[in-house]
Amino acid sequence: MPSADEIRQQVERESARRGRLGVPAFAGGFLYFLSAIVVTATLSSAPTVGLVQGLAPALSGEANPAVSPRASEVKYISHHALTLIAGSVIKSLALVALTLILLLLLDATRFRRPQTWSAARPLVLVGGIGLAVVNVAHQVVGAIQAHNFAVGHDFSNHAVEQALTKGAVNVGSQYLDLLAALCLTAGMIAVSAGAIRVGLLTRWMGVIGIFSGILIFLPIGGATLEIVPAFWMLGMGILYMGRWPNGDPPAWAAGEARPWPTQAERRAEREEQSPGGRSAKGKPALASGPDVAPAPEQPASAGGSSRKRRRKRR
Repeated sequence: MPSADEIRQQVERESARRGRLGVPAFAGGFLYFLSAIVVTATLSSAPTVGLVQGLAPALSGEANPAVSPRASEVKYISHHALTLIAGSVIKSLALVALTLILLLLLDATRFRRPQTWSAARPLVLVGGIGLAVVNVAHQVVGAIQAHNFAVGHDFSNHAVEQALTKGAVNVGSQYLDLLAALCLTAGMIAVSAGAIRVGLLTRWMGVIGIFSGILIFLPIGGATLEIVPAFWMLGMGILYMGRWPNGDPPAWAAGEARPWPTQAERRAEREEQSPGGRSAKGKPALASGPDVAPAPEQPASAGGSSRKRRRKRR
C-alpha cells in the first residue's frame, strides 16, 4: 500500500497532467467529429454506379469493357485527394489526443489498483499511434494510386479494383489499419472498465468509453455514430480541466480506489434512510412518538363477545 506522502505526490502529478491535457482532450473531440464530417461529406458527392449502369457493359456483350463504369469514381477521388488527406490528418490528431487521454487514465487507475491488466498500456500505445499513422498513410497511398489511374490509359475494371481495393499496398494498409484498431479497442475497453472499478469515471462515462472503443473498431453509422467517441473525448476534456458537474469523482482527490456503489447497495441505503424503512430482519419498523394513536385494546376473552351476540339476536 502506498504511503500518505506517495499518495499526495501522485495526486499532484495527476493534477498537473490533467491541467496540461484538458484543452487538447477537449479539442480532440471536436477534431474527431470534424474529420468524420469532412470525409463523409466529400465521399457523399462521389459518383455512384447503379445496378443498371453496372450491368450495362455485360448486357451489351462486353465482358471486360475498356472503360469501367466506376472509372469516374476513381477520378473523383483523385480530384478530391487533398480534402480526404486533410480529413485523415485531422482524425490522426484526434487519435493522438485520445491516446494521451487513455494513458493518463490508465496510470491513475493502476496506482489505485495495481492488479489492473498490464497489457492495456502497450495496446493503447500501439493501437493509438499505429492507427494515427496508418490512417494518414492509407489515404496518401490511395490518393497516389487514384492519381496514377486518372492520368493513365487503363480504365478497365481491373485497373479500378487495383486503385481502390485490391492493390498490394491497399491490402497491406487495410490489414494494418484493422490490427491497430483492434489493439486500440481492446486497450480502450480495458482502461474504461478499470476506471469504473476504481471510481475515476462515472458508470455512464465508462460505458460510453467502452462503446466508443467498439465503434473505433467497427466504424458503423458513418458520421452519425462518430459523435459518440467525440462526445467521450469532450467529456474527458471537461473532467481533466476540473469542470465536471457536481465535482470530480472522489477517487481523483483521494488517490485511492473509491468504487461506485452497486444498485443493490444504493437500494439498501435508500431503504435505511427512508422514514418507513425496514428493520434488519426485513420487517417494517414500528412507528413511535407522541403523535401516534394507541392501538385499540383487544377483548380479554371470547365470553364478552358471545354475550353481545346473544343480546342482538333477542
